[in-house]
Amino acid sequence: MKKLGLGSAAGIFGMFGSNTYAQARENRVQGAYAKGLPPVKIKSVKAIATAPAGSNLIVVKVETSEPGLYGLGCATFTQRAAVVVTAIDSYLNDFCAGKDVDNIEDMWHSAYVSSYWRNGPVLNNALSGLDQALWDIKGKRANMPVYQLLGGKCRFGVDTYAHANGKTPEELADNVQKFMDEGFRHVRIQQGGYGAAHLAQKADFKEAKFAAEADVFMDQHTYLKSVPKMFEVVRKRCGETVELLHDIHERVEPMDAINMIKKLEEYSPFFIEDPFSPENMKWFKTLRQHTSVPIAMGELFNNINEFKEPMAEQLFDYIRIHVSQIGGITPAMKVARLGEWFNVKTAWHGPGDVSPVGHSAHTHMDFATWNFGIQEAGRFSEQLQEVFPGCPTVKNGYMFVNEVPGIGVDINEKLAAKYPIGTKSNWQVRKRDGTSIRP
Repeated sequence: MKKLGLGSAAGIFGMFGSNTYAQARENRVQGAYAKGLPPVKIKSVKAIATAPAGSNLIVVKVETSEPGLYGLGCATFTQRAAVVVTAIDSYLNDFCAGKDVDNIEDMWHSAYVSSYWRNGPVLNNALSGLDQALWDIKGKRANMPVYQLLGGKCRFGVDTYAHANGKTPEELADNVQKFMDEGFRHVRIQQGGYGAAHLAQKADFKEAKFAAEADVFMDQHTYLKSVPKMFEVVRKRCGETVELLHDIHERVEPMDAINMIKKLEEYSPFFIEDPFSPENMKWFKTLRQHTSVPIAMGELFNNINEFKEPMAEQLFDYIRIHVSQIGGITPAMKVARLGEWFNVKTAWHGPGDVSPVGHSAHTHMDFATWNFGIQEAGRFSEQLQEVFPGCPTVKNGYMFVNEVPGIGVDINEKLAAKYPIGTKSNWQVRKRDGTSIRP
């Protein structure tokens, strides 16, 4: 029986020739797939500038030595878009040509320090476009969506918040209800633009002909009184189930912001965004001592190191990162992973001046981040969808990516060229006497 068993086993292996288990294992080790994909080099890096929806958008296109293989990344710094184009075309192209597309971590670090002086929004946005484009290429080479390369999905869809506005609290409440009817569970509420500038009555600095005519007047005292009233009306009209958010946009004095946030506690905000400017970070400790309202911060931070101490000290609850501002997916995911250890959640900055490529990158990271908090929803016009095929979609308040390899968004360069960018940008807000307010 023993001999018969051995003979039978030998016969079975014989059916497959000499391909025994040991030999099959050796074949697997020596197989082509075990060697990885063949190396691919960067052929060129260029900027594509376009403004289909009005905002200046900059996209980096990385072309490779493999025919037809390229990647796209968002490098949008809408207020200084032309300078980013120069950084990409005049510097990144020469720096990257001939390098291996797969070495993203090395590419990020070497590009980051290659200018010696670093850590500014122009160079960081250029670097972000490169970084995202390399992740796009890696996903295409692996035949996987980027979120799979980041660890796979933690959720079926990415919960988002919409932007509701209105000149009066009542008009605002009506618009909140419209978003709720669309399926949104989170809505950011603003009465007019940031700082409710439309409520300001008289700009003395304009009568004195101080500063530019286009500069905006904000009455900080009027704004501070309007916000609790706005929350009260929306809560009464829209109920307790909808999560309400608000963005102070750093436009008031720190102690005034603290006092106002304390008044909002009874309305249970989901979070209050940017109560202080980056120059006033020490005030967060005082804020934490006086209120339990969740806080989001960070869209103006240039460097991932700016997040380290505030997160370790749990001074805010949501990482409000403008991903292209800090250099792309590679550094953003490092901050996100750090947040997991301190119960700090993500809330990537996703305004209209982020390209659809950038919004898709956000969503891929959101899928793969366990400590995801909320995502600012992207709204894509027909023009944007024509220029950028494969835009993310929003359904019932959830955002979804185009389920294809890479980031999932392409660009029609000929159509993009029909929407040239502009160079004028005014982000100037002033007090009654003309003193500049940090935005």
